[in-house]
Amino acid sequence: MLIGVVGKTNTGKSTFFAAATLVDAKIAPFPFTTIEPNLGKAYVRSPCPCKELGVKCAPRNSLCENGTRLIPIDLIDVAGLVPDAHLGKGLGLKFLDDLRAADALIQVVDVSGTTDSEGNPTDFYDPANEIIFLEEEMSHWIASIIKRSWSKIKGKGVDSISGLLSGLKMKEEDVKRAATKLFLSTEEINWSNKDILAFSREVRNVSKPILIAANKIDLPSGEKNYESLKEKFKGRIIIPTCAEAELALRRADKQGSIHYVPGDADFKIISSDMPERQLSALNFIKEKVLKKYGGTGVQGLINRAAFDLLNLIVVYPVEDEGKYADHFGNALPDAILLRKGSTAPDLAAKIHTDLAQGFICAINARTRMRVGKEYVLKNCDVLKIVSSTR
Repeated sequence: MLIGVVGKTNTGKSTFFAAATLVDAKIAPFPFTTIEPNLGKAYVRSPCPCKELGVKCAPRNSLCENGTRLIPIDLIDVAGLVPDAHLGKGLGLKFLDDLRAADALIQVVDVSGTTDSEGNPTDFYDPANEIIFLEEEMSHWIASIIKRSWSKIKGKGVDSISGLLSGLKMKEEDVKRAATKLFLSTEEINWSNKDILAFSREVRNVSKPILIAANKIDLPSGEKNYESLKEKFKGRIIIPTCAEAELALRRADKQGSIHYVPGDADFKIISSDMPERQLSALNFIKEKVLKKYGGTGVQGLINRAAFDLLNLIVVYPVEDEGKYADHFGNALPDAILLRKGSTAPDLAAKIHTDLAQGFICAINARTRMRVGKEYVLKNCDVLKIVSSTR
């Protein structure tokens, strides 16, 4: 799974990425700091079953912080977007092409309204415009891909568009659903340009859903503009965010100055000789961000993208169902992210294709009961896979 971090230039997008991954992305208060995409690992936060099961876990592919499991997920930060990028403005289609593999998007919006559509400083810019123009640019991008091959697919079935858009990780069922919702012909395509754009909007909405990070919430006008966005875009997930605060907390934790778990609403100061300037900054973060909004928003966005947009669940495979451990005795070593609706054989395939091919059954480690290939996985399941190939 890949989550894309997107937005116009100079919104704090690369700061968000750095805060989520601790990768040293280029960060600067001017447009087009990011040209080449940055790739890194963020973490999905989920309760670890170690305390419930009474074991001391030994994570291998993830982390556990006092009963909170942090599971890695891929994040990509792409070049900033400007209006008419699909026509070649700014970095043009480079931005859009870098998003091909993304399953969901987090749009970082400058909710303070202090940068214009091209990322230049201004007294006031309505952040609602950012949300609108990003969606439109993506829709025009998809439409342009369809139009380039129109002579080849015109008059054919909608499955020809599915093949065309498969490189954008758009599923055949999503393509058909979008066309059907708009009452467009699916047997013999003969759509107008207006139809193509409407279809592109709908299939984007289904295939690349977007969360809104209302970033720079701590600046003047941030809270007011955030409330306005919630009113204008009812039904959308919009989260108050301060990426700079998250980055400061993550770096201070890494340095050993504080103890902070991403997503927590507080932190503990460890260092006894912290510089006054840093202490003052941390107190500001605590009072103006953490206490006010319950967190910096960065971890919340990653979790909402994973669990609400991508419909992921966390499953723990083990080899010894009695000790909830692998064959070395490590308890709950791996946490696996899978889509809701996945079955026990899907988990087996995620571990190794041979396990799936020889799948016999799975054992629910909590109940010690056997489950078959039709068993639909639940969040936080602990399962042993029984296979003829193990």
